[in-house]
Amino acid sequence: MVCTLEKTTHSNVLSDKSKKTIRKALKALGKKNFALIMHNGSFPAACGENTGFGSVYTNGGKDIIEYSSGLFDALQLGPAGKTKSCDSSPYTGTIFSDNPLFIDLKELTTKTWDNILSVETYNEIVNSNPNKDTNKTAYSYAYKQYREALTEAWENFKKDNSKKLNKEFDLYKRENASWLDKDSLYEALTIEHQNDYWPMWNSEMDKNLFNPKSNEEKMEYGNRISELEKKYSDEIDMYKFIQFVLSKQSEETRKFAKKHDIKMIADRQVAFSDRDTWAYQSLFLEGWCLGCPPDYFSKDGQAWGFPVMDPEKMYHSDGSLAEGGMLMKNLFKKMFKENPGGVRIDHIVGLIDPWVYKAGKKPKIEQGAGRLYSSPEHEFLSKYAIAKLEDLDLELEADKEKRVKKLSKKQIKDYGRLIEKIVIEAAKEEGLDKSAIVCEDLGTLTNPVAAVMKEYGLLGMKLTQFTEPDKDGDPYRCCNIDKKCWAMVGTHDNQPIKMWADSMVHTHEGYLHVKNLVDDLFAEESNKDDIIVKMTNDADFLAQTKLVEIFACNAENVQIFFTDFFNIYDVYNKPGTSGDANWSLRLPDNYKELTTINLANILKLAIIARGSEFAKKNQKLIEDLEKIA
Repeated sequence: MVCTLEKTTHSNVLSDKSKKTIRKALKALGKKNFALIMHNGSFPAACGENTGFGSVYTNGGKDIIEYSSGLFDALQLGPAGKTKSCDSSPYTGTIFSDNPLFIDLKELTTKTWDNILSVETYNEIVNSNPNKDTNKTAYSYAYKQYREALTEAWENFKKDNSKKLNKEFDLYKRENASWLDKDSLYEALTIEHQNDYWPMWNSEMDKNLFNPKSNEEKMEYGNRISELEKKYSDEIDMYKFIQFVLSKQSEETRKFAKKHDIKMIADRQVAFSDRDTWAYQSLFLEGWCLGCPPDYFSKDGQAWGFPVMDPEKMYHSDGSLAEGGMLMKNLFKKMFKENPGGVRIDHIVGLIDPWVYKAGKKPKIEQGAGRLYSSPEHEFLSKYAIAKLEDLDLELEADKEKRVKKLSKKQIKDYGRLIEKIVIEAAKEEGLDKSAIVCEDLGTLTNPVAAVMKEYGLLGMKLTQFTEPDKDGDPYRCCNIDKKCWAMVGTHDNQPIKMWADSMVHTHEGYLHVKNLVDDLFAEESNKDDIIVKMTNDADFLAQTKLVEIFACNAENVQIFFTDFFNIYDVYNKPGTSGDANWSLRLPDNYKELTTINLANILKLAIIARGSEFAKKNQKLIEDLEKIA
């Protein structure tokens, strides 16, 4: 069987000695954490094990952990929730249930799981994978095949006499009942109604089983739940079994990663899935959705359609957590427990100062949209306002970042209550501190959000592709990046840096970027004009210098997306693209034969960019890096 896409004659695997030199260089540059970003589906497959979807739990995933050991500190994963058959986006997955596509099916064919999946079934999935010879997932194929394979595994598990596994399964069901019972009941209802989108169900009772409006309904709905649990007991238990498998494999992988000094960083999406919206709809603000206001990228704003937590369901009058607050805290506790490297919070604005709009409308001011906690003049939202009318710059529209012009210490605490009482507390209870919180604060950053992040010392992101080169004080520019953040050239939403550089050469905007880079990184060079000319016309030089920038800047933490590290000239997320064509990019199975970035050379240049005095102090390190490069 051919296990590589394309044979090459070299390997990018560094020796332990080379890795130690690179780690010394990272330390000299003040880098505390160096993380590789790769969503689960993008992990490569081991030879003969390409089922159509990647996972860190598989042998291919564990191979990446070994590859990363001694070089990276952490793997930044994507959201782990269960996705829908019609939507592969990890950012619309469930908040508690994990994605069955992450299961290592191969392991189910072994004695560890009492061979509950046949080798024949597994081999058929691998051999029939339509994308087995490409670096793309086969999402629709895998979704169907995994379902069938896990049904077989479940049927065999029921016949199995392993007391140990059965005892563990029973314990797992009891310990996770608070969310697992709801999620598995939804699975039963998708069978009952032949539709996994609950708003399309033809029973108002089934739509609102956990949202009764009276004691009479509560009793009636309780009887209906009992009826469904009896009718679909096998399907419900199978759903729980799949989550049990995921939990065990996740724990095993964490132990494996710990042995190799690699931590996992989770990703908490801002969205709630259909399953979550149905289960917890009583905790959401009725008739309102989360989105983004109109901006450069969207004249009508971004109508995400995600539900908004009801502020009145978050806390009791004495400040303790109400049902909504407990839901959020339990979610973060689970994530911190399972990911000792921490949690990346997507769209931190959505937790602190969210933009909300009326369901069925556009997220525009003239259609009633506004910031949930910053709209004291709003007919409806004013009841939730933390900012007062006198705190606003009324010359600015409601969607402008600087509209809230002043805040008291108490107001900052009020804006940051969810961060302090839920996120930070959840981290502490799982043995972590606030440095384990990674805040995606790219794009719109309102004054209340900035104030909360400063108050609690939260680590945000500085994405250098986003630099506006005509603004000297731009926060994403090298000379303006501070220590307490994560620096990167791009994430899953961006072009690889080489593709970005190709689009910049021979352009005026590219020239402006280059001029800034030369001023920041080549300050002591006498031939600046020559360097500008060369970099303006040489995309490789520009891309390399952008990578030098994130290591030369003051940021203590660096992330790099796998497409940038492995020089893959393709985009992971292509907005506006649906189906199997999007979120499908994988690291090729022969990734060890790819030409990666020349990290040793980049670090050497970053040290030199810090100035002659710093370079002199680290001359021996520069020489050692040159040998590797």
